[in-house]
Amino acid sequence: MKALLCKTLGEPDDLVIEEIAPPRPEVGEVRIQVHACGVNFPDVLMVQGKYQVKPELPFSPGLEVAGDILEIGADVKEFTVGDRVIAMTGVGGMREEVVVNASRCLPMPETMDYETAASFVLAYGTSYYALVDRGHLCSGEKVLVLGATGGVGTAAIDIAHRLGAEVIAAGGSDEKLAKLKALYNVNQTINYNEVDFQKEIMKRTNKRGVDVVIEHVGG
Repeated sequence: MKALLCKTLGEPDDLVIEEIAPPRPEVGEVRIQVHACGVNFPDVLMVQGKYQVKPELPFSPGLEVAGDILEIGADVKEFTVGDRVIAMTGVGGMREEVVVNASRCLPMPETMDYETAASFVLAYGTSYYALVDRGHLCSGEKVLVLGATGGVGTAAIDIAHRLGAEVIAAGGSDEKLAKLKALYNVNQTINYNEVDFQKEIMKRTNKRGVDVVIEHVGG
């Protein structure tokens, strides 16, 4: 099978496609035919050796995939061959087939396509944890989303809207913010490169400020 491999630490352009032996599932694992793999910023950091997780070389990047189960290992009872699943690989997703512990798989909704499924868990999981588990965002509250035009940012906007919160979306590109308004029905956007950011927030909230801030851009 084909795999996208990081054989030496460097830039994404240094990755190579090679043939490798297909994996076989062990106890508690499933083998998945990958139809789509999410691409996330940690993948870029990982191939540069700058991420907290440092796999042994060579490795395939790819933290999340969507596909069909081809084979199940012993003691796997929650899935069967042919099931469509989302899998949290952590690393190694950019291959034609992957083996993952069944506990790291989720059944795909029938109406969800593979591309959406493969880009869902990391962005939405991060945003949900930030807004719900940590921020305790409630209906009627105001939330400021920084880096709003990226994957985690747009997921945060979607979740915040579903919770009944009011969103102020901040980004560094007027063009991307305009698309954000159209795609996610955001009424308030701020280009933080063009204004005194703190004063602008206080102005828009009648000097009250916001209830919750999701900030995933800084160091």
